[in-house]
Amino acid sequence: MTVLAVIPARGGSKGVPAKNLAAVGGVPLVVRAVRASLAARRVTDVVVSTDDAAIAEAARSAGAEVVLRPAAIAGDTATSEAAVLHAMDAYEAMRGVAADVVLLVQCTSPFITAEDLDGVAGAVTEDGADSALTVAPTHGFIWRQDSAGSADAGASGGYGVNHDKANRPRRQDRPQEYLETGAAYAMRADGFRAANHRFFGRTALVRTDPARVLEIDDPHDLARARALAPLLDPAVLPTFDDVDAVVLDFDGTQTDDKVLVDSDGRETVAVHRGDGLGIAAMRRSGLELLILSTEQNPVVAARARKLQVPVLHGIDRKDLALKQWCDEHGITPERVLYVGNDVNDLPCFGLVGWPVAVASAHDAVRAAARAVTTTPGGEGAIREIAAWLLGPGLQTPHTNTLNK
Repeated sequence: MTVLAVIPARGGSKGVPAKNLAAVGGVPLVVRAVRASLAARRVTDVVVSTDDAAIAEAARSAGAEVVLRPAAIAGDTATSEAAVLHAMDAYEAMRGVAADVVLLVQCTSPFITAEDLDGVAGAVTEDGADSALTVAPTHGFIWRQDSAGSADAGASGGYGVNHDKANRPRRQDRPQEYLETGAAYAMRADGFRAANHRFFGRTALVRTDPARVLEIDDPHDLARARALAPLLDPAVLPTFDDVDAVVLDFDGTQTDDKVLVDSDGRETVAVHRGDGLGIAAMRRSGLELLILSTEQNPVVAARARKLQVPVLHGIDRKDLALKQWCDEHGITPERVLYVGNDVNDLPCFGLVGWPVAVASAHDAVRAAARAVTTTPGGEGAIREIAAWLLGPGLQTPHTNTLNK
């Protein structure tokens, strides 16, 4: 049975510019949706429908097929159903086979899981439902504003939708109600084509964790998602197989971000010997290394010479310098681990596959990181990252050596 997951991800967004490429937990929203879909056991194929070249590139890099959406169904008024139907037709033309079940997966729900997708798919493929959606249990009292008045205007103001002003039943005495999460839907493909809508026939409700329910529609939603990601995302640390290069900021990552200045204006900083050990081990492993710093400082160059690591410093646009360095060395940015601590590192975070923040990093940097060290900058954070990649003994995994 062919179960096709379709992820609509158009380029235009008024509430959050380039929303579908915005990173949560260091991973673009569209990539998060692709990864969840690929991890679902019941999903056989994953397609991203987009009109945007950058989204298409991100989706392909994550392992999805891409269907280019025509402008007629890519505007603000276009429906998700139209995008799914177009993707189904394109998929059938590409593969020569029609989908039996189609899933609509919304990448604006950043905390969707493979289990959610297997749940809605299983409701259709195994439990006999015609359509299914993810829901979260709710016990909230819903109010509606009377158009004739305001909420504090007495009887003509607000009124209860699922309750009565004079009767407030206890939670245990009320029927269970569910909130549509907006994250995932599953439909029999033939029924969906006939109905031209995601709900038809017998619709199954698939419960999900209420803590994960969040739809990103404006910048505040995005900020909330980034704050929640360290709590809700499974702890995933990079391994030696995941990266080809490690790029290190200097101040605040290899130092504690403090500078001592003598009466002649000479600056000195403190570094951690454990970081030097970790950098030496990563260099021996065959990983490409680079120190990339905004500061034009003899200290940075001297430290790089001692570590035998190339350095680019005095760089205003670190992301442009990093992209050029990757191009010159034939390194795919998605396989770069970049370590930073402050907001000038965020453009590089958006470029690489493994943005990593040290424990002492600015809150915005921690929120945008895919992984965060437990150790502050200047206190062995780089040694900790080296241990992620090479193990506590900092030995290159023998099985992977030939892959570098």
